[in-house]
Amino acid sequence: MMSENGGKTIAELNNKFSNSDPEVVLKKLSETYPQQVVFSSSFGLEDQVITDIISTSGVTVEVFTIDTGRLFPETYKTWQRTLEKYNISIKVYYPEPALLEEMLGRKGPFSFYESVENRLECCHIRKVLPLQRALQGKKVWVTGLRAEQSENRKNLSLFQWDSVHQVIKYNPLLTWSTEDIRRFISSRNVPYNSLHDKGFPSIGCQPCTRAIREGENFRAGRWWWENNSSKECGLHPVSS
Repeated sequence: MMSENGGKTIAELNNKFSNSDPEVVLKKLSETYPQQVVFSSSFGLEDQVITDIISTSGVTVEVFTIDTGRLFPETYKTWQRTLEKYNISIKVYYPEPALLEEMLGRKGPFSFYESVENRLECCHIRKVLPLQRALQGKKVWVTGLRAEQSENRKNLSLFQWDSVHQVIKYNPLLTWSTEDIRRFISSRNVPYNSLHDKGFPSIGCQPCTRAIREGENFRAGRWWWENNSSKECGLHPVSS
């Protein structure tokens, strides 16, 4: 649990930076917590915006990604184009081979279609455990979460205390609309995943993501066979 003083820190950060540009906030955070601010990218639209901001502003923020082993080819292409455009280093975290081998040997490669429990187990091994390693010893986790993305995210704050990972979570694009994101990408010629032009607003692992249909919400294409789940994988606990 976060201490009373820690809760005060979050409140102060939200109050101080509520109207500040991400560049300003990232600079201050990197100065306050040197070598302890990290940004997780899955190469979605939001993440590409933040990568551009980090790269062009010169702030010292480590960029990392989690390769689950089940990503779309288009995601890998975006990853490569990002490296080429910004000439940055992106640290990669993979699932622990032994855990993955045990799960696949026991349940096969498509167990996640069988139950929510199986799907969460797969997400835990492929995503959550690598994230825990990436955040170990860090103070600030920068994310691409936006309030517009889902019901679970509409009440998020700019800064939060993530009690699960014991870090300050900073959501610089929290109040940005999809139009804001698209406008930024177009104006800055930011490389992005071509699947976003094919009805994929949210892109995860290939077997678990489809294009959304007209009238469906932002996250409808994720784990579409689950009617009553939270449409989350465990990286961003609702209680955080």
